[in-house]
Amino acid sequence: MTLYQQLQQREAADNPIKVGVIGAGQMGFGMISQIAGIPGMVVTGISDIKLENANRAKDSFNANSKKPVDILTSTDFKEIVHCDNVEVVVDATGVTEVGAQLALETLVAKKHLVLLNVEIDVTIGPLMKKLYDAGNLVYTGSDGDEPAVTTGLFEFAKSMGMKVLVAGKGKNNKIKLEANPDTAKEEAESKHMSPHMLAAFQDGTKTMAEMTLLSNATGLIPDIAGMHGIKADVDGTVKELDLKSNGGVLDKFGVVEYVDGIAPSVFVIVEGQNEGVANEMNYLLKKGDRKHHILYRPFHLASLETPLTIAKAVLNHDHAIVPLGAPVSETIAVAKRDIKAGEVIDGIGGYSVRGSIETHSDFVANNHVPIGCITGQTIAKKDIKNGQALTNDSIELDPNSVVVKLRQLQDSVFAK
Repeated sequence: MTLYQQLQQREAADNPIKVGVIGAGQMGFGMISQIAGIPGMVVTGISDIKLENANRAKDSFNANSKKPVDILTSTDFKEIVHCDNVEVVVDATGVTEVGAQLALETLVAKKHLVLLNVEIDVTIGPLMKKLYDAGNLVYTGSDGDEPAVTTGLFEFAKSMGMKVLVAGKGKNNKIKLEANPDTAKEEAESKHMSPHMLAAFQDGTKTMAEMTLLSNATGLIPDIAGMHGIKADVDGTVKELDLKSNGGVLDKFGVVEYVDGIAPSVFVIVEGQNEGVANEMNYLLKKGDRKHHILYRPFHLASLETPLTIAKAVLNHDHAIVPLGAPVSETIAVAKRDIKAGEVIDGIGGYSVRGSIETHSDFVANNHVPIGCITGQTIAKKDIKNGQALTNDSIELDPNSVVVKLRQLQDSVFAK
């Protein structure tokens, strides 16, 4: 039975999936509005730090739903998580400290958790997956986000026995390494976005985190720290993302990458596993005789696809994207301005640091810091130059931070 048919059954039985949403900003609002038209699913709780955002989303749902729903709204996410009328929780906050607290609270409440918070997933996802598994609960990233959509293509190709050489996403524009909420403010307001969120897109943090999540879900790694970030169209992507010995930029295959020029696409570059398959791919894809081909989806619908993950979790105890186990890659914190000893360092989408991807083994060897742990009262212990990666001996993390404590636990759990 398909997911759609299962949802129709829940609709016919007047037993819809009851969803609690934490975060009613751009992504949360869009998803809540989308659920209003989906059979067998309703929103029953919404929390946001601004109650007017939660109430606006509530009004949008009921304005577009077949019948009005009694939706609890609150500024305290715990009220939503522990509400008896909520059976699955969606984290649409994008904030690591809130995400850590929410993940723990949802676990205690014995409910499934769907993440639109890539940032927390790359910081403590392996630990949370382990804990949720132990509680027989679903912990999952979201359909529609590039990591999950790309993982779908990866598994599609692997299920047919193909060799996956590269997997990745398109990016809308060149990275602006020193972007901050001030430089992003005008564009953010025109797009009804938070300046911090847009700054995290512009300085590359979001892309690095997304490809870290993809790495942790597939075992693919970055070819180099920060990836190459080539500029190309679809055909050029295949040509450029080849080995240096073949005229490309890569030192090795089995990597994650991003490409300036093919957004909003996601892709995998594959090689047919034998002559018969290779010949058939050349025939079917109509690109001439090639050793490598690109399989791509020219869109991803972000939070609008999240309801698919909600349905998978509740109806089939299934996920969209999860870590394989121990971290494969990390998103580390890199200074995007000169930082002086004694300064408080703000986190993702702020004025102080940006994210960059590297392998977990390099992360450990270099004593680097996950950008998701830069929160609260993070203090510089020494001067840090613009472009320099933060290390554990150059900063003091906030000892009261929940995400910091959980990350320390994760490091202990997966220590070799």
